[in-house]
Amino acid sequence: MSVHFKRIALVGIGLIGSSLAHAIRQNGLAEHVAISTRSRTTLERARQLGLGDSYFEDPGDAVRDADLVVISVPVGSSGAVAQQIAGSLKPGAILSDVGSTKSSVIAQMEPHLPADIHFIPGHPIAGTEHSGPDAGFAELFQGRWCILTPLPDTDTGKLEALSEFWRACGSKVDIMDPAHHDMVLAIVSHLPHIIAYNIVGTADDLEAVTKSEVIKYSASGFRDFTRLAASDPTMWRDVCLHNKDAILEMLSRFSEDLSALQRAIRWGDGEKLFDLFTRTREVRRSIIEAGQEIDAPDFGRHVVKK
Repeated sequence: MSVHFKRIALVGIGLIGSSLAHAIRQNGLAEHVAISTRSRTTLERARQLGLGDSYFEDPGDAVRDADLVVISVPVGSSGAVAQQIAGSLKPGAILSDVGSTKSSVIAQMEPHLPADIHFIPGHPIAGTEHSGPDAGFAELFQGRWCILTPLPDTDTGKLEALSEFWRACGSKVDIMDPAHHDMVLAIVSHLPHIIAYNIVGTADDLEAVTKSEVIKYSASGFRDFTRLAASDPTMWRDVCLHNKDAILEMLSRFSEDLSALQRAIRWGDGEKLFDLFTRTREVRRSIIEAGQEIDAPDFGRHVVKK
């Protein structure tokens, strides 16, 4: 199936939005790319980088006549954006998003959308700790999964068209129920980021260790946590607020497992510690074998293109 849209509108031009702009241009997926962001400075930077063909502060102007609209804003802003663009959406257009929570995004956006557009929420599982229009690169989605969470009455032809779009950007596509997506992402993405923020925050708060020592003696473990903890604070604030139930469930399970680990250390239960560390090591190997990471001490982050 050939995928090509006459006009694509990108609302939000951070890491994901700008990477989409690069991928669309590189793969010839649209005749025209319209870009909108609420920050005039960011919009001007996108213009300087040549990310699109037209630029708008008002997202309603950007989505007018677009065959595909992709919303790339913090999930807490999804409802407000839906209200802004609802009256300008082209009948029959596909509307999607890239937010890492899906049930909340659907609840925020769906009530404002006209019946004659095709709303298919999505989530490309790709990213770096960088943000803004300068952070994007076309290869971001190569070999990564994009999860689509269609609504019960979704048109199968439109779903396939959106799936082909993401495949053309380099992604592998999976279809998932929104609630299941939120639970899966709570453990594979949201919880690790929350833990990273907490560990780095704990180190920053320690009175017995100066900040200069934390930085100077950072071994790979702490250093790798700081990569996650450097992610966009607005985005992760919204993730916590809008996937609250699933995150709290995973935090509860994590707390129970952490207590068990604490007991094993206190009681000197070396066998239990060895068994845990062996089992978790296999998870790392499985991720590498699945092509979702490379076997390098620094995860290859130094070769990421910007």
